[in-house]
Amino acid sequence: MAEKQPLSREEKSWILYDVGNSAFVLVMVTAIMPLFFKDVAAQGLPAAVSTAHWGFANSAAALILALSAPVLGAFADSRDRKKRFFLFFLAVGLLFTLSLARVTSGQWLLCLVLFVCARIGWAGANIFYDAFLVDVTTVERMDDISARGYALGYIGSVIPFIIVIILILSAGIDNGLPVTQVQMGFVVVALWWMIFSIPTIMHVKQTPHLYTIDTPVIGSFQRLIDTFKNIRKHRQPFLFLISYFFYIDGVGTIISMSTAYGRDLGFSITLLIAVLLFIQIIAFPCTLVYAKLSKRYSTKSLLMTGILIYCLITLLAFALPWISDTKMKTALFWLIAFLVASSMGGLQSLSRSCFGKLIPREKSAEFFGFYNVFGKFAAITGPFLMGLIAHLSGDSRWGILSILLLFLAGAVLLARVQLTEH
Repeated sequence: MAEKQPLSREEKSWILYDVGNSAFVLVMVTAIMPLFFKDVAAQGLPAAVSTAHWGFANSAAALILALSAPVLGAFADSRDRKKRFFLFFLAVGLLFTLSLARVTSGQWLLCLVLFVCARIGWAGANIFYDAFLVDVTTVERMDDISARGYALGYIGSVIPFIIVIILILSAGIDNGLPVTQVQMGFVVVALWWMIFSIPTIMHVKQTPHLYTIDTPVIGSFQRLIDTFKNIRKHRQPFLFLISYFFYIDGVGTIISMSTAYGRDLGFSITLLIAVLLFIQIIAFPCTLVYAKLSKRYSTKSLLMTGILIYCLITLLAFALPWISDTKMKTALFWLIAFLVASSMGGLQSLSRSCFGKLIPREKSAEFFGFYNVFGKFAAITGPFLMGLIAHLSGDSRWGILSILLLFLAGAVLLARVQLTEH
């Protein structure tokens, strides 16, 4: 049996960035920042108005990145530009995350502007971080390295999240969120993100690249046009992207809407926070399990398995409202949380590495730009579909069931993808 090859310096450095930037997602997007905006920054606004503003801000950030990502990627694939773009967006993300620590009561518009800029910085850096996967490792090791990044990212995000929770609880929440402690929490997130970015900044470099383009902006658009003209040559990556759009749409919708759905079912905020932490912690080993299984089974079959598990999750969530016994309902909610954690990281990490195997290495940033476009638009459409169905039916459970269609569509399209390694 061949000896397992140790991680290279570049692979370790790339993985550590996931540890750092994942804190932004958990604290700034999912857990604390939404509460800070509604309770502090938007103080005085009607609840429905503040919620609408928050939704518009998130959609605006996603839309800006979705429209600009392919152009940025095509531009960055030319000589030495991938690293420069990564550093630029990283700096933007860190700067505006720190700036959010200056927001006080009633400054809702300033808060939204700073948050949108911070989220664009985070998402923009991720385009080029994902594209560096083809630079730091081989095709054979992509599944493992991608999974390690996601797995350690889940654990990495929990540590600053716990620090922020300790800061908040130390000041007490009887009179609402303590502003100073939450602001300190934003600084903790930025520092955590910055520290774990240093190895990537120092050691990760762009290896395959095109020649320097004399007119980079015009040349970037020309490359995009050429890519679409030669779509048949890239049929498998684009077929995978369409499949990815559907099933990652379902995954993202379940994650982003689960708290609201849980509140509709009467679960307490304390329970929902506990479930959120549970998912982050359990996702760590489960993501590594997917990476180990990828050495024995095909990436495509493991993606199919994850999609089927999410189909089961959707059906169980649909059944929750019919359970009258509180203990049984709570137990089933915990089971659903475990199933989410079991395959969330596996689907995300193997999707990233699967796409990396399908694309031309010299166009990695351009193609990962498309990859992020599909992910960003999925983040917009999934919750909208669930909300629309729930509104038309008058029952949120039917909105949950509609997500099943996304997973089924993703599975059907994925079955047609021919995964070949280059």
